[in-house]
Amino acid sequence: MRGLTTLTPLFRAPATSLPARNFSTTRANALARMSLIGNLGSQPELRATSSGRELVTYSLASNSGPRDNEQTSWWRITSFVPEGPSRDHLLNLPKGTMLYVEGDCTMRSYEDAEGKKNTALSITQRNYQVLKRGHDAQ
Repeated sequence: MRGLTTLTPLFRAPATSLPARNFSTTRANALARMSLIGNLGSQPELRATSSGRELVTYSLASNSGPRDNEQTSWWRITSFVPEGPSRDHLLNLPKGTMLYVEGDCTMRSYEDAEGKKNTALSITQRNYQVLKRGHDAQ
């Protein structure tokens, strides 16, 4: 049994130490994200909230299903892109432009003027990419 004390284990931790993991003590936020590819239903519009904050709103149409029974879904999207070249680019996109949009989703409930309860899906744009520019109407 001579020499057994000089054997090293087969699985040894590396000599370098691993960094300690950091955990947050705050509650994790719920994540609801959506990715869409669709065509602009109309040119995006600049609007102001009651507090004076400006936002861009637009609608996006996406199609699904077989060609002979294709269905179109319409999505209302809000963007809080700050004033500058990015906002100008978004506002100048013509109807029909194909976009890829990533956004955060929230569901809200409301009661209409007739007292009927409704729910709506709100999409707040995080970023977008132009896939195919629509034709400018001139």
